[in-house]
Amino acid sequence: MSDPVAQVPELQELSGRLYRATGNRSVPRTTIGLVQLRAGQIVGSTYLAVQHADNLRKAGESEERITAVATWHDAPYFTPAERVALALVEAVLTPPAGGGERVTDELYAEAAAHYDPKALTTLTLAIGQVNFFVPLALIGKPLPGRKPAEQWT
Repeated sequence: MSDPVAQVPELQELSGRLYRATGNRSVPRTTIGLVQLRAGQIVGSTYLAVQHADNLRKAGESEERITAVATWHDAPYFTPAERVALALVEAVLTPPAGGGERVTDELYAEAAAHYDPKALTTLTLAIGQVNFFVPLALIGKPLPGRKPAEQWT
């Protein structure tokens, strides 16, 4: 796939607006990064996983925390607020084995206990933000770790 921004220039403005919306400081940028890394892992996108892991490294996150995102359920590195954020992204992206609700009332209540309404909306948008780019990552197969001008085949 060729560079999507070259094909649809409005994508650059939309991407910037999404980044600004999730960067309103109601949720720590680190938490958003952890959620977006987990989303990339769940959907099986090396590009997204590498991108968000690199962003977390640049923000000063430890290798232990970055690596442990894949096994966050039993990893000792995450705060209760980060855990509920990771549980939310998993609930949104992973259908329950027996059917039923993805985001249960109990999970929502737990999230609402850690995040005020603006922060919970921002966290929801951050999950949507990474998911907006999932089709480009899976269909377009950009090359991980490359500059934007070099990543599209």
